[in-house]
Formats: sequence, structure tokens, C-alpha cells
Amino acid sequence: MSTRDTNRLGKGLNSIFGQDVSKVLEDIQNGDVKTEKQEQTKINIDQIRPNPYQPRKVFDDTALQELSQSIKQHGVFTPILVKKSIQGYDLIAGERRLRASKLAGMSDIPAIIVDLNDQEMMEIALLENIQRENLNGIEEAKAYEQLIQRLNYTQEQLANRVGKSREHITNTLRLLKLPEDVQEYVVQKKLSMGHVRALIGLKDENMIRKIAKQAIDQGLSVRKIEQLVKDLQHKKEPEKQVEENIFIKEAKNKLEEYFQTSVKVSEHSISIHYENEEDMNRILELLNLIEE
Repeated sequence: MSTRDTNRLGKGLNSIFGQDVSKVLEDIQNGDVKTEKQEQTKINIDQIRPNPYQPRKVFDDTALQELSQSIKQHGVFTPILVKKSIQGYDLIAGERRLRASKLAGMSDIPAIIVDLNDQEMMEIALLENIQRENLNGIEEAKAYEQLIQRLNYTQEQLANRVGKSREHITNTLRLLKLPEDVQEYVVQKKLSMGHVRALIGLKDENMIRKIAKQAIDQGLSVRKIEQLVKDLQHKKEPEKQVEENIFIKEAKNKLEEYFQTSVKVSEHSISIHYENEEDMNRILELLNLIEE
């Protein structure tokens, strides 16, 4: 990481894309590089507003308490990053240190003030968390949604920005179609990503909620949920099925994994299920049948 690459941070994040955003921020905080209009100081904690674009909504209380005890004994080693606002400062990076410092009863915290606009703040907050892979699936999906809606990214552009595949972006965004209370089960770590991915194929939200609750209450495995969903789909849509041999079964499983939806093999035909027009476009994109 050269100073030449990072001293343009205040002029736009395009200068550091293709590199690890979280590494850039760590270099700045550690004093390894300087940015334009940079100032290091101590700031009253009450003057700092949390980053409104922070995608992480759940913080581990035990880990925060441990960090708080360390700060009480040794202080904050790595300064947080902030930008000046009309009233006080907006946090850019370092929310765990800020929260732990509050728990430790600290009145101020070491900080580096940098000059960023709102778009840069949002991109940094979202990209740093995505790159560090410490978001749950719902937080990651909402982060992608924000980048698409606020910055008008296409899924292809977003995939290039965050270093993920287009398919990963599409499949992650599909999680937001789940009922909000089921999404919350993931945030609270009551259900895994495997559980809720299996539920996406169902159309009935009440049935999704019912199976999700059943999975929590009975401790059902992902495989069990997948089987429950398949049984429901076959009950609602009876079709003459080809007697599956091992090759057809393997092909069917691969197709369902690739399209992230139910696939049925009937006599001389393959049917791919879709939820709505948006979902159909997603499948057509996977088949390269839609021009960018």
C-alpha cells in the first residue's frame, strides 16, 4: 500500500478499489499513511454520532465487555476514524471501539478526522464489513441492497466492487424476500443461512413462518427443512415424474443448486420454478438470455 494510492482518499474511493478497503483504513489508523485534510486528536465521545450506513446491527455483548475491560486497563490503541459534521462528528470506522469505550466509562477517544462525503462514508462502511466477512447473511444482503439503491450499481458492478460472484450477489439478495420476522431469526442466530435458503422456494409466507418456527422449536437440520419444503411443493403441484435414476437425480440437484429454486423433471421436460417477474429475470440472467 503506497502513500500515493491512499492520499487521494478524500477525492473518491475509486482510487482504492481493487485493494482491501479495511486494510487501507487500518493503515490510516496506524499512522502508516496520511490522507488529505487529516487530523489526529481526542474527541469527546458524546460528540460522535454512529455511522448511519453501518450495516452491522448486532454486536456481541461478551466481546464488547472484554474489549471494554481492556480499554479500562490499557486505553484505545488504534484511533477511530471520523468526519466533521454540522453538530460534532460522524463515525466512519471503529464502532466496536466506540461502544466499548462508552461501556468503560471513557469521556473521550483518540480519533483521526478525515474529509469524506456521504457516498464515500457509505461505501467504506459497507465494503469494510463485507470484506472482513463479519456480517450475517441478512446484514450482507441489506448492505448490497443499499449500494444498489443509493449508488445505482448493477449487480455485475457490485460483484466487481466487493470481489464476489454475480451469482453470490443474486442469491444473497433473495434472502430479503423472506418475511422480516424470519430474517430476524438469522440476525439473532436462531436459524442458519442453510435453513432460510431452503425456505425461499415457498410462496406462502405463513407456511415459511410456520416451518421456520418449527425448525427453531424442534432443532431441525437443514436437510430436514429442505425435505419438508420439497414435500410441500410436490403436494401443491403434482406432476407425472420420471422414475429417477442416479444420473437424473444428480442433474436435478445440480440444477436446483445453480438456480436456487425448485426444478422438476417430468417426461421429456425440465421445469424451473420462479416466484415473480423479477425472479424470472434472475433466472434468465443466469442463462445469459438477457442483454446488459
